[in-house]
Amino acid sequence: MVQAIRIQQPGGPEVMQWQEIDLPAPGPGQALVRHTAVGLNYIDTYHRSGLYNLPMPAGIGMEGAGTVEAVGPDVKDLVAGDRVAYAAGPPGSYSEARIIAADRLVKIPEGVSDQQAAAMMLKGLTTQYLIRRIYKVKEGDTILMHAAAGGVGLILCQWAAALGATVIGTVGSKDKAELAKAHGCHHTILYREEDFVERVKEITAGKGVPVVYDGVGKDTFMKSLDCLSPLGLMVAFGQSSGNVPPLELGVLSAKGSLFLTRPTLVTYTAKREDLVASANDLFDAVKSGKVKIDINQTYPLKDVVKAHQDLEARKTTGSTVFLP
Repeated sequence: MVQAIRIQQPGGPEVMQWQEIDLPAPGPGQALVRHTAVGLNYIDTYHRSGLYNLPMPAGIGMEGAGTVEAVGPDVKDLVAGDRVAYAAGPPGSYSEARIIAADRLVKIPEGVSDQQAAAMMLKGLTTQYLIRRIYKVKEGDTILMHAAAGGVGLILCQWAAALGATVIGTVGSKDKAELAKAHGCHHTILYREEDFVERVKEITAGKGVPVVYDGVGKDTFMKSLDCLSPLGLMVAFGQSSGNVPPLELGVLSAKGSLFLTRPTLVTYTAKREDLVASANDLFDAVKSGKVKIDINQTYPLKDVVKAHQDLEARKTTGSTVFLP
């Protein structure tokens, strides 16, 4: 028996309950992982609220790190004692321990701590596919990142800057602007006080940017299209402000034959070889010092209600980790 967070029905943070659950032995292709650190991500609020439907009752949480305690039959790449991390479904990382598919686990290399791994797997792997696969950021590019002081934002700003790009980031406060600048963001825009389209055009001398990374959604989507140069790429990878309204495709042609994608990490890491390659790329960036993982908040795992309240109130910055 282990302690874990369970939800019986979707709703606000208060629907998450700390309770004891039975943990069976790992089956074929599975591993039992004892968590040492668990990551908090905005997608967790989508699962909790019902924006992304889960069969109830349900576990919650997509990201964790810990130690393998046992493996099931047919698992050859892992043994008890291995340090591992993951950022994959089904949700259930808000727990002291869990059973998970072994092919979704990656070994944590020397030089990366369990807390760093738990803080960066989902956000870091998301950043990896955003800037290394969907649009390969290169030296000389100028890019726009919304929520530059958020978990993905702080990683992306550092990594893109290390690749030689100029990063423009939107933020909600002067404190967050300073944080983003300290992590490689070259130009910050206070979206509550400034028109970010006008500022992007000003910074780029009217050219716009080749790519916009938008995890905010409803509040920024349409104006983000106006920041793109002709043939630019709109990457809508989240919707923290709500779902994007239905789009008339003619808008994309009218604004410069634009491209639009709505990607997910699940798709980009569905193949084991892609998951491992992406994780190794991320680990290398962190070990080299190009990307620093800032854990700005920690909470006891049982205090998930408070953590979700703080996250949705935009009181958090960078990465947040639960400690079981």
